[in-house]
Amino acid sequence: MLYLNAISLDSSRPTPLYLQLAEGLRGLINDGSVRVGEALPSERELSNVTHISRVTVRKAIDTLLRDGMLSRRRGSGTYVAPRIEQPASVLAGFSADMANRGSKPGSIWLDRVLAPPTPEEVMTLAIAPDSMVTRLSRVRTADDEPLAIERAVVPAALLPPLERLGDSLYAALARLGNRPVRGLQRLHASLATAREAQLLSIPVGAAILRIERRTFLASGAPVEYTRSAYRGDRYDFVTEIRDPGIRSAEESGR
Repeated sequence: MLYLNAISLDSSRPTPLYLQLAEGLRGLINDGSVRVGEALPSERELSNVTHISRVTVRKAIDTLLRDGMLSRRRGSGTYVAPRIEQPASVLAGFSADMANRGSKPGSIWLDRVLAPPTPEEVMTLAIAPDSMVTRLSRVRTADDEPLAIERAVVPAALLPPLERLGDSLYAALARLGNRPVRGLQRLHASLATAREAQLLSIPVGAAILRIERRTFLASGAPVEYTRSAYRGDRYDFVTEIRDPGIRSAEESGR
């Protein structure tokens, strides 16, 4: 923890001590003294080294959590957070995406039931009112860190029985030849509710990216309707943009 000696705190300054500590830690992260993925010392250790109260230390840590500089893993500690760049134009399941990044995907199930559809679900999924849907609610994790809350509704006829579903929705759909090939999704920014903050190990009011997704088979039949809440401190959704008047090299060579 020798790098902490570089942080200068001065109680005579008008800036509150917790903001001074937050800025000091931010500087250490930005200059590489504390690397991405590295754990911070505990609140007690930081308090002992900086000679300020644990309450003040906690406020500094919470500031950096809200800013996305840090992430908290339940039962493990607080770490310098890398950003996850997610292509917004690629239709991929969470499990496959995390595996491709070298992380271990996981799920904490909140609900997994077979039920009649609501009127909204009948319209959205283009199904009969007397059919059944599978409702799936879970926290998605990578290397045991909670990253998103997903609530998906799928026509039950497209999925295997609940006991054979597994952790990957798209893998379960693919086993029956029902993997979606295209989708529409809508993103908007919001703030974490108390329940979302608890499930994602983030402060109440932290930034959340809310995503509504509808996906379809090649025939045009709807497959899923999913509402997700992604941690805004960990995710950047990236989209490629092009000038519509300029053809790509591939198109020019056709």
